[in-house]
Amino acid sequence: MAPLQPDEAWRRIEERMGPLPEETVARRAAGGRVLTRALAAQVDVPAGDVSAMDGYALPGAVSPGESRPVSGAVAAGDRPGYELAPDEVVRIMTGAPLPAGADRVVPVEETDAGRETVIFLRPSLPGQHIRRQGEILQMGDPLLPAGARLTPGALSLLAAHGHGTVPVHRAPTVAVLTSGDEVVPPETQPAPGQLRDSHTDFLLAAGSTLGLRFEPLGIAPDRVDALRPLVERGLRSDVLLLCGGVSMGEFDLAEGVLADLGCEAVFDGVNIQPGKPLVFAVHPGGWVFGLPGNPASVMVSFWLFVYPALRRLLGMPASWWGGAVGGTLAAPLPGSGPRDRFIPVAVEPRDGELLVTPFPPKGSHDLASFGQGNALVRVRPGTGPAGVGERCEVLLIF
Repeated sequence: MAPLQPDEAWRRIEERMGPLPEETVARRAAGGRVLTRALAAQVDVPAGDVSAMDGYALPGAVSPGESRPVSGAVAAGDRPGYELAPDEVVRIMTGAPLPAGADRVVPVEETDAGRETVIFLRPSLPGQHIRRQGEILQMGDPLLPAGARLTPGALSLLAAHGHGTVPVHRAPTVAVLTSGDEVVPPETQPAPGQLRDSHTDFLLAAGSTLGLRFEPLGIAPDRVDALRPLVERGLRSDVLLLCGGVSMGEFDLAEGVLADLGCEAVFDGVNIQPGKPLVFAVHPGGWVFGLPGNPASVMVSFWLFVYPALRRLLGMPASWWGGAVGGTLAAPLPGSGPRDRFIPVAVEPRDGELLVTPFPPKGSHDLASFGQGNALVRVRPGTGPAGVGERCEVLLIF
């Protein structure tokens, strides 16, 4: 198959990966997830008429300089039911239930307060500093719509309404498998010709930004008999991320093993640099991304295509470059050849704009450059070098 343009590659991913079905999870385990159904308010907010200030509740107007005796106090958490007699004044705390008969609250700051009496210093108006029952929400009102992402604020709102469990899109299970005779675990001292596995740590950390715990399957040697059982195990997950073995070399065995196991290749290349040999395949139980073997290619392929695909499974808005923002170059940016080129950059907000400092890599094996960036800058095909102060487009990564 010929390499696809990035927009077409994403279209083919998008049409094959939709939001996963609903599951019910505990509220405190639902951070970052997406609601499948709208939720309603379970109580009036406020639950009754309450004071908005620490001060004094009274049944009518008083004149500046007027003194009244203080007959009691109402605190937040007290049961409603206190009734004011004519001309009676009580101390009241923020959030405390408004006594029957009171039509206003005068803040402490507008009084000369003593323990037994209070002198009012300013005029007051009916209804001031009172929060009325249901003025924010009434029982049954819409609380959060379907499709809402459960942010910390949203979870706080759900807690206030007693929603102990919530209906959300199921989180995908994701397996990570690295291949290559030359690859050893990070804890191992590499022999001549070997290198440590950096892909697994990157992918586990990147998955955590979506609240997902990827399952590491280890490192497969470049032998079909060793690769096949690990791929079979990975295919039991919704998504398998297979690093290496997807290029054109003699020992690039991944695509053949995937085909033997019933996977259908949707595409096996994208016109991007780095990351061109990206493979996307489907099977009855899920999806496979074959990521190229070089570190930069793994990172770029993940952030551009795998990350938004996982967002889509979770029910979130997703596109391969839709979250890009504009920035201003703080250092020169090299040009591009016939493919979209993606270069790691550091993005820093300063004086209302995003300053972008590129780290041009020496190649797709240059993990030192890609390890420094917090964003990718896009250099479109055939674009020449750009200088300091010129505009650019960047995708923030985390």
